[in-house]
Amino acid sequence: MSETKTKTVRRLGDVVFANLAFFAGVSILATLATVAAFLFVQSVPAFTGPEIEASKDGFWAYVLPYVFGTVYASVIALLIATPLAIGIALYISHFANRRFAQLLGYSVDLLAAIPSVVYGLWGILVLAPFLNPTFMWLNENLGWIPFFSGQVSATGRTMLTVGIVLAIMVLPIMAALIREVFLQTPRLHEEAALALGATRWEMIKMAVLPFGRTGIISAAMLGLGRALGETMAVAMVLSPAAVINFAVLTSSNSNTIAANIALQFPEAGGNYTNLLIATGLVLFAITMVVNMIARWIISRRAEFSGAN
Repeated sequence: MSETKTKTVRRLGDVVFANLAFFAGVSILATLATVAAFLFVQSVPAFTGPEIEASKDGFWAYVLPYVFGTVYASVIALLIATPLAIGIALYISHFANRRFAQLLGYSVDLLAAIPSVVYGLWGILVLAPFLNPTFMWLNENLGWIPFFSGQVSATGRTMLTVGIVLAIMVLPIMAALIREVFLQTPRLHEEAALALGATRWEMIKMAVLPFGRTGIISAAMLGLGRALGETMAVAMVLSPAAVINFAVLTSSNSNTIAANIALQFPEAGGNYTNLLIATGLVLFAITMVVNMIARWIISRRAEFSGAN
């Protein structure tokens, strides 16, 4: 009985491509490690050096209000953007006709090309004055809720305004990702639900949304990461202060880490520069934790697939 031996011959192009892909993957890890090492080394003087005027009560007392403002503004943006992104993605993928769906998809994607400075100017000059009467109404009628209590800002430059601006900024990324996930829903699942007598909305609840759950979570975490690191729009719209304040309509608003660094870094010097870099290290850690939580959530639902 003869044995046939097969020998796999690798082409030069395959070898080159494999090595380039490996180098690209390793470069991402190397870049991430380099950034983390830089932040850590530059942050050491803020902890071990002489006392800094801005952080007399300690580093964590200094950075905690900015951590609160960063997370608070991002959560508000996520709460606003997520249902809008899901609705836009569902309309484009399952309700609109093909020509209008393409036009609407291009329009949503175009929002991602607008610079954050433009969003900031629009937030100050258009959105804040437009929303101020609504803020007054919320305060008068729902002021018993802590979020809407306090003295309403006369300029409209509040945490809620920033949350809306951030929501519009992260909306294109989230809507595009969720849309592509919804379009990949197995046709057999949709047709089976309709064949059993389900309405279109029932079919979406039974087939589309369960299939796209991991995509929705991924899009939400991607949008949250974008909102956490946003700088110019927040710095331009918000009237910041180093406070922890849950009210979203007042002029006393918690600043974010990124906006505080952008505003303070040009005039910083000595150990104060290291203090700002240390706050950047905290923001880096928050972003890493958010991504790790997202990966954990997605991995728990990895058993669901279109083949099941």
